[in-house]
Amino acid sequence: MLQSFLNAQLQKPNIKQVGSLFSHFRVSITKNRFFVSSFADPSSQSSPSSSENGEAIKTNDLSAIDCSSIVKSVILRYSHLWETNGVKPLAYSSLKEHILGISDISPETARKFRRVSQLKPEDVLEILLGFQFRRGNPQIEPGNVESLWGIFKWASDQNKGFKHLPQSCKIMASMLIQVGLLREVESLLAEMETRGILLDSNEIFSNLVEGYVGVCESERAISVYDQMMGRGLVPSLSCYNVLIDHLVQTNETQSVFRVCSDLVEREFELSPAKMANLDNVIKLLCRDGKIQEGRSLVKKVMGLGLTPSSSAIDEIANGYCDKKDFEDALSFFAEMNCAPNVIVGNKIMHSLCRDFGTESADLFLQELEYLGFIADEITFGILISWCCREGKLKKAFIYLSEILSRNLKPDKCSYNAIISGVFNEGLWKHAQDILHEMVDMGIKPDLSTFRVLLAGYCKARRFDEAKETVGEMVNYGLIQLSSQEDPLSKAFTVLELDTLAIRVKRDNDVGFSKTEFFDNLGNGLYLETDLDEYEKRVTEILEDSVVPDFHSLVTRACSRGDVKTALVMVDEVARWGQGLSLYSFSALLEGLCASCFSIKAVTGLLDKMPKLVSQVDDETLNLLVQTLCKRGLIGMGEMILNGMLQRHLSIKSETYSDLLAGLCKKGNSSSIQYWWVLARRDKWLPEPRNGKVLLGCLCQKKLLKEALELLESMMVTYPRLRLDVCNVFLEKLCCTGFTSIAHALMDEFLQQGCSLDHTAHSYLMTGFCKEKRFEEAFTVLESMLAKNLVPCLDASILLIPQLCRANRVEKAIALKNLSSREESMESFYVHSALMKGFCKTGRIRDAAILFQDMLSKGLIPDTGIYDMLVFGFCQANNAQKVNELIGVMMRKNLAFSISVYRDVVRLLCRNGMIRPLLSLKEHMLSENNFLSLVVYNILIFHLFRTGNSLLVKYLTGMISKDFRPSRHNLRAVISCLCDSGMSGKALELSREMELRGWLHGSVAQNAIIGCLLSHGKLKEAESFIDRMVEKDLIPDNINYDGLIKRFCHHGRLIKAVELLNTMLKKGNLPNSSSYDSVIQSFCKLNRLDEAMDFHSEMLDRKLRPSIKTWDSLAQKFCHHGRTAEAESLLFSMIQKGETPTREMYISLINRVRFKNDLSKASELLQAMQRSGFAPDFGTHWSLISNLNCSKEKDNGSRGFLSRLLSDSGFSQRNKSSKQG
Repeated sequence: MLQSFLNAQLQKPNIKQVGSLFSHFRVSITKNRFFVSSFADPSSQSSPSSSENGEAIKTNDLSAIDCSSIVKSVILRYSHLWETNGVKPLAYSSLKEHILGISDISPETARKFRRVSQLKPEDVLEILLGFQFRRGNPQIEPGNVESLWGIFKWASDQNKGFKHLPQSCKIMASMLIQVGLLREVESLLAEMETRGILLDSNEIFSNLVEGYVGVCESERAISVYDQMMGRGLVPSLSCYNVLIDHLVQTNETQSVFRVCSDLVEREFELSPAKMANLDNVIKLLCRDGKIQEGRSLVKKVMGLGLTPSSSAIDEIANGYCDKKDFEDALSFFAEMNCAPNVIVGNKIMHSLCRDFGTESADLFLQELEYLGFIADEITFGILISWCCREGKLKKAFIYLSEILSRNLKPDKCSYNAIISGVFNEGLWKHAQDILHEMVDMGIKPDLSTFRVLLAGYCKARRFDEAKETVGEMVNYGLIQLSSQEDPLSKAFTVLELDTLAIRVKRDNDVGFSKTEFFDNLGNGLYLETDLDEYEKRVTEILEDSVVPDFHSLVTRACSRGDVKTALVMVDEVARWGQGLSLYSFSALLEGLCASCFSIKAVTGLLDKMPKLVSQVDDETLNLLVQTLCKRGLIGMGEMILNGMLQRHLSIKSETYSDLLAGLCKKGNSSSIQYWWVLARRDKWLPEPRNGKVLLGCLCQKKLLKEALELLESMMVTYPRLRLDVCNVFLEKLCCTGFTSIAHALMDEFLQQGCSLDHTAHSYLMTGFCKEKRFEEAFTVLESMLAKNLVPCLDASILLIPQLCRANRVEKAIALKNLSSREESMESFYVHSALMKGFCKTGRIRDAAILFQDMLSKGLIPDTGIYDMLVFGFCQANNAQKVNELIGVMMRKNLAFSISVYRDVVRLLCRNGMIRPLLSLKEHMLSENNFLSLVVYNILIFHLFRTGNSLLVKYLTGMISKDFRPSRHNLRAVISCLCDSGMSGKALELSREMELRGWLHGSVAQNAIIGCLLSHGKLKEAESFIDRMVEKDLIPDNINYDGLIKRFCHHGRLIKAVELLNTMLKKGNLPNSSSYDSVIQSFCKLNRLDEAMDFHSEMLDRKLRPSIKTWDSLAQKFCHHGRTAEAESLLFSMIQKGETPTREMYISLINRVRFKNDLSKASELLQAMQRSGFAPDFGTHWSLISNLNCSKEKDNGSRGFLSRLLSDSGFSQRNKSSKQG
């Protein structure tokens, strides 16, 4: 077995063949070189289905396993990773917990109330103001606000008559809103209202509305808005804009109209950006058919002296047009004293012509022009088209003249319509005149124009003219005609007529009984075909050319894959006042989704025609959502999918897959879980390829439960792909830090009698290595080898160095040999891994031998190999070998990595080899200019470590070149200067750092301030700290523990407290000795209440005061006659497992005796004795001498004196003496 292969000892000259699948490997040792020998006879291989002891090895056939039970078992074992026991309540039972929660932000305020048993309304306000004033970061932490909310609630609950001050309520509500605790804000407002406190704060309510909008809770946002209206409060302009924008996005028409009307009535000064919101509201109202509401909104805007945007006016006009309410549209324009833009005007003209005829349209156009409407060539083109449709050819020519008189250029479609009208009126002779005029106007006829001409000539049986027209088409390059082709047949082809079914024949009968028409020579001719079908086709072409049929043009373009032309046609549709049909819109949408067009083309089409989107079928919408999600527009995809759900349309599995994959990349976990539930409800299952991708995405998002559910579904649905799917899942788990779950999954397979393949095991090994769980990786390796499985190359490369580090070198060598193949790259990688293991563990001799072995096998070492060798020889302090290697690297033009440079600098500095060191530095700078900063920092660091005097020179030079030294180097140099007594130099360097805004770390500050204090420069030290605070040069990990004690020692207690508070505000807990120093200093100044505040804070922070601190407090309390507090302190000390000093007991007993409280004195004396202290004679005698004041008699029962003497041990000694 392979396990025995790895367990073999290197001292053996030859390792026996392994009786397993891999027995053809044989490891040999020749002069300490490690290699794989040639392949053994394949016949010697044992069967892979059995082991050496004959036991059957479990296969990786997963067809018979119970996938559901495996996944459910893993979910049950690891449910704690995605399940919580509920949200921690905001209101705790202890005030101390709440105070502790804000003490890092406002330690001074928190300390003041740490020992209080009750809070007054003024106290709550002070706490809130203290927090609000002292928090430097505008981003409030939710945990701090939860603590404040706990204090606020605790104060309210302490007695029924407690009433918070209105200002406290405002501050509290404002903070809750900032961290998103919106329900708590509503609870606060309701509670205050029941207690008769009305918070008439526009800001709070406005922010609350915005907060609910931010979490997409429309109903609550509207509810709070209505409360504001009921209280007569005015929302902020920001509140209005946020709410209106949200309601527009969610299509809540009625609510948005009400809110927007309120906004306009408030007479806010609206900027252009705010007016855009109004435009969106009007657009929504009009699309929802509420034209009158949109019109009233525009009227209100005008009442404020504001000018509504043209887009708002156009939306209302479009709405009237859709409802065919043209009279109201005209009155609206008159009321606005404006005219629509040409696109809207053309839409009105097209609708009027279609529904009421050209006479009504002409009158309406006159009214519009009176209001300032400027008609274009398309406007008249619409009239020309419909006049031709109505047979009013003369009127059409009048409109054509109007176009020319206005210096406009007629559109090609207008000429097509007139040509068609000419043929319909039988005036075919004038068709060519119109064509020539069209060309003279610079309008190039296209295929559509010639189709009209051909259809007209064919209808009039003017086949000679039709043949001439075909010749013109050839001249324009529209068609090709060979010499063998008949021009008339080509004309029939262009008209999509069956050329084989149409024959033009001469009538040879006497009297021309069959003659339908005559040619130019006077021959009687007739058509031999289905005349009804023929007339129908040419008439259809003529009629279709009268009014442009853009719908069919778009559909045809999409059917032949010409999406670009279709998009151009969409613009033409709008210019001609038409709208796309649902069919052509769907065809275009499908074409865009299937093409490589920019996603902007898709979104642009959706924005232009939102009504059609809500009418498209499920097939097209599924394709649209898939395209949007694949192109990264997840939000729009979700919106359309929600619309599909509202319409109860079918959603495909591919659609869910693309949406979930997109959400995994860009969305949040809540969105993923929402759609996951819906997808599972619809029995969604992805295709294998999509499913594998989605498994990886879910693992990346740490949605493990969902990933396991998907794994189960895929293994059940695709039984032949179970191993493949399982391996993908294991890989993703191991890559994302969940190797334990992968391991558990493999165990479940094993329990069902199935062992996964070497790939799965290799993923486990790789995962454990990446998570630094090497012992578990070794265990997996042993398991693999026991199953005759060889690890994958990547896993072996990771594991070999760790085996060396764990002192399992023999197994590392054997694994290298086992993983080597004839392919040079694989062999190179495992040799490199072993080289790394040797060098990292100090086995430099083995590394050198391995290096020679690689060369002998033709494995050319790269920079990485040389890096490792340099590292190894540097560790071995072999400067000669390092120099040799560097020379080799330079000759081979191998780039010096930073790691090589660092190792060499360390070695040269350690050996005092400055000249080669500086040469190497210059070489690195010449080779890697972009790494200059790193090169200098490494040099300075190691100069410091070896105490070289060049340190300051290079640091100064580095700063002068505008390079920023590393923080480590700065603090090292400052410490070195201060330790050498050169405080002036250290301050100079500090000033350079101040000028550049560089932070001063704990070591640097402690060194400078400590140096100043050592020389008695207290003011300078304090001034330095003040500058650090003022310029915000204090890092987050600051530690002032040493300075706190020194300032206390120098009598600068206030500064010591400031330093302690600074540490707390930066999130760092001072140690016990810092608190001890502060407390003892307060005791010396007899400021006992402040000392006790710090003492309580220590205990709350789980710090242990020193015995000296306890003693100082107790002694001072006794000295000032505060015996109750001294006694409480003493017993608190005992409860915490500390032993009070004898002096504490004596001081307290004497103070109690002084107050003549003999009973208490007795209790304290007993406690003193239980602590192991014997009272002195003076203490006993002082108590006995006061017995004359006691009338207690010893008449058969033990009195006070008897108890006192007994407890003191006198009775026992007396008894013993008698017995003696």
